[in-house]
Amino acid sequence: METGKVVVERGGGKSTANHCYSKYPFKFIIPNKVGPPQTDAVWIYTITYGGGIVSGDSIKCDNSVGDGCTTVLTTQASTKVYKSVESKCSEQVPEARIGSDALLAVIPDPVTCFSTAKYSQTQVFKVFPSSSLLIVDWITSGRYGRGEKWDVELYKSTNNIFLEADEPLFLDTILLEQGRYSSIAERMQDYQVIAMVILLGPKLKFIQDQIQENVKNLMSQQLRIPSGSSGRYGDIDDNPFFTRPSFLASCSVFGPKGRGVVVRIAAITTESVYSFLQCQLSGLDSLLGVSPYR
Repeated sequence: METGKVVVERGGGKSTANHCYSKYPFKFIIPNKVGPPQTDAVWIYTITYGGGIVSGDSIKCDNSVGDGCTTVLTTQASTKVYKSVESKCSEQVPEARIGSDALLAVIPDPVTCFSTAKYSQTQVFKVFPSSSLLIVDWITSGRYGRGEKWDVELYKSTNNIFLEADEPLFLDTILLEQGRYSSIAERMQDYQVIAMVILLGPKLKFIQDQIQENVKNLMSQQLRIPSGSSGRYGDIDDNPFFTRPSFLASCSVFGPKGRGVVVRIAAITTESVYSFLQCQLSGLDSLLGVSPYR
């Protein structure tokens, strides 16, 4: 049985949350209005009692975005995953259906896993050819100020997008696990944040084009360094004094005719990822009422 369920449908000429259900330890908050009065978007904040996800918690929620509707799923702060007790794994299993000409934006703050935490999330999205979907999925290294740096025991995040008749469109899993011969911290080196941004559908086409161009320009500047006194540019591997950039990003397309774009990010600071998201997603204010991550 679901821990939470929300159904957004057209009502009175606008997107309306017609059904909302949740039970402990999960809760939805749906403000009356976010942004200007003319904005047609339902904002849904997900929260957990106690300020985080406790060892052994299993949260399953079902979301439905009706034809022509716009919905935003977000959080009030980072999702904290507390330490594992008796090796129990916490999990979240959200599932969403996005109707024709509908838009769903999943724009949470990052997941922050405490030392020894075990966490798994599986997000499943079912879309139509005219659906639009934005997903931001990211994790920080932990409570860095308290000396915890990638001390999480297990972190697994799966994002699956299916087209009509359950045709796979995008299948992806990120797995961080402490190894026998190397820790997560050793493999991540100085990077404290990893993130993924998925953009799909006609309503986000302009953002897709913009973000691909911006990432290309950003990385071409950061990954080319002067070689020798001539000031010419050379490859990274040819220069022994190369310093890893504090922010790395890559773009790739997926789906028929490249209908979707996925951006992968590794960064040293959480603030730099927030700034990137603010800049790249600022054009969504006309659809969502306000720009994400402001």
